[in-house]
Amino acid sequence: MVILSLNSDYFVEALYAAAWVGAVFVPFNTRWAKAEIEHAVNDCEPRIALLDDTFASHTEAFSARGVKVLHMEQTHGADSLECLIQSSPPADDRRKKGETLAGIFYTGGTTGRSKGVKLSHRNILSSFFSLHAIALYPSETIFLHTPPMFHLADAGLLFGLTQLGATHVILPGFEPGSTLRAIEQHRVSALVLVPTMIGMLCEALRDAAVDLSSVGMLSYGASPISSAVLERAMAAFPNARFVQGYGQTELSPAATVLDHADHLAGRLQSAGRAIPGVDVRIVNESMAELERGAIGEIVVRGANVMLGYWRQPELTAKTIVNDWLRTGDAGYLDVDGYLYLVDRVKDMIVSGGENVYSAEVEDALMRHPSIMQCAVIGVPDDRWGERVHAVLYLRPGAKLDEADLIAHCEPLIANYKRPRSFELRDSPLPLSGVGKILKTELRKPYWQDRSRNVG
Repeated sequence: MVILSLNSDYFVEALYAAAWVGAVFVPFNTRWAKAEIEHAVNDCEPRIALLDDTFASHTEAFSARGVKVLHMEQTHGADSLECLIQSSPPADDRRKKGETLAGIFYTGGTTGRSKGVKLSHRNILSSFFSLHAIALYPSETIFLHTPPMFHLADAGLLFGLTQLGATHVILPGFEPGSTLRAIEQHRVSALVLVPTMIGMLCEALRDAAVDLSSVGMLSYGASPISSAVLERAMAAFPNARFVQGYGQTELSPAATVLDHADHLAGRLQSAGRAIPGVDVRIVNESMAELERGAIGEIVVRGANVMLGYWRQPELTAKTIVNDWLRTGDAGYLDVDGYLYLVDRVKDMIVSGGENVYSAEVEDALMRHPSIMQCAVIGVPDDRWGERVHAVLYLRPGAKLDEADLIAHCEPLIANYKRPRSFELRDSPLPLSGVGKILKTELRKPYWQDRSRNVG
């Protein structure tokens, strides 16, 4: 069952309804372009699609593929969820649990297409209960949902907090003004943000006097946070514990946590230590464990590890080896077990908390007939942490400008994945001995004077 919707109470009900009847929920990224939605529909072959009014225009496209479309708002009459509820008898609880497939969450793919991450009922609850074991969320939590619910960082907390009897405050999406008003009005005690959002809130607070004293816990992750922004945030949220999390969708999604005490102790460059019930190692290419301080690939083992990739058994077998999930991230552990990320093994760009895979952007650009070579890299950006930058070599005699390239990318990939800057070269891009473009050389002018810590 596909869910294509902004955050809402209907979204919450849809997730629980799917779990109740034993269906598999598949939240779609609300920022996808038409081609990306089509790919995911063809890949997961849903029987039902739940759409809110924002995405009602996709009704015909889903219906043409034999997908039954239901609308979340009552304005759609017989095709609305409310009408279906009123006209149907109660469904039995199928009591699905454990390793039964609960949901598929799509994440960016290095092959140029999104991968469907299969998560079980146990997966989805495991990270939350591990976090709860270190007393991050009390039962009286009033949690503000501002990140999109198609992200597991939010959806995972939704399920776990409900079991604690917490209160959910839901916004359709993130906007600084409405977020600050919601915190003050509902006395929100906890929320999850990416560093870009934290920076935006701090900027908005320059012109607004808002009481944020109710916030007792603010967690963040997905991209680095500067010490300047963090200091401003700690001043703005005087009663909040700050917690950083590291993980990925394949880990449901948490692996390590840097708690508030570690923030105060000056460990801001670390991604924290493994959460209870989860093991973290650093290994070499042969999966042999490395000594503390040695840089290698980060692998994780625990109940949080996904079932695998939807319809990609070979990729699953390469990613999960003897129960250890290969994250594709490089880092090291210190003598106290704190994890430090050094770089991404995969060519991933983290822009504003969103993961952008360069191969996917390159695939879209290379569809333009005038482009002979292209390389997409992340370059420093004061607002987004990194921005997507494209280096292009055109066919002889071809001419392109930025407006042409933006128009070309618009129907192919989501806005946040599209390059924000372009560089046109009049000579071929540098290649390695085996013919691969040397992205390291392309990045050097941008990063040589800056640390590219992607923790």
